[in-house]
Amino acid sequence: MVCKIMKKGLIGAALGAGTLALLFGTSAPSYVCTAFHKVRGAARASVPFEYDIDKARQDVAKLEPAIQEAIEALAKADIEAKHLDREVAATRDHLNQEGREIVALREHVKTGDVQLTNNIAYSPSEIKKDLARRLDHYTQVERILAEKQETLKIRKENAAVIQKQLTEMQAAKRELVTRIEGIETKLNQIKATRAADRFSFDDSAIGRAKASVAELEQRLEQMEKVDELKAKYAERGVSVTVEPSRDVLKEVDAKFGTGSKGSDRNTADRSF
Repeated sequence: MVCKIMKKGLIGAALGAGTLALLFGTSAPSYVCTAFHKVRGAARASVPFEYDIDKARQDVAKLEPAIQEAIEALAKADIEAKHLDREVAATRDHLNQEGREIVALREHVKTGDVQLTNNIAYSPSEIKKDLARRLDHYTQVERILAEKQETLKIRKENAAVIQKQLTEMQAAKRELVTRIEGIETKLNQIKATRAADRFSFDDSAIGRAKASVAELEQRLEQMEKVDELKAKYAERGVSVTVEPSRDVLKEVDAKFGTGSKGSDRNTADRSF
């Protein structure tokens, strides 16, 4: 079953490669690479910025184990250097003491005083043998002292290197943390600005709305003016209410003399 699946996969890959080769020829690998980068770029752009900030924080946090390791290494190097420094000092003191004893013994041989401690007299050959033993030991301790001093020098140099690396790592971590905080602050500012822009009004929209309202007001004012002019210039009779008890005909006859035939003729001849 697994072999069949692998076989199908290989056949599919071969067919895909053959199709690309037919379509693009020798440029097929370039097209595939370009498509891959585009897909990867699109996927990368879809990742939230906050996720990248958290990832950067995690990457910076991963420096902490290395810093702790450097601290432990520095502490160990300092302690070893201190102990070795004490050994070097003790060896040097012991070597100086041996040197003084060798010089004193040589003076005894030089002066011929072969009686040393506890009133015991030694022969010159015995003193020379003791001098040879002491000198060999002195030379050996001197070589050991030189080796210890060289080792001490190397350990101090190593401690200095570790301390420098530790200082650089701590400084780098502080700088990276500060830069991440700055990025996050800037991101929050951008988000706040975008939020403000999202709720801000469009000045052009306000202008259009104001123009529409002004136009409505103007049209309403024009309608009122038209009604006013119609009422002023329209030709229509005036409605007059007559009291029922009023004798309008009598008043007209008295005013214009229209009650008799003669009066009618006079009225007809009168020009108004």
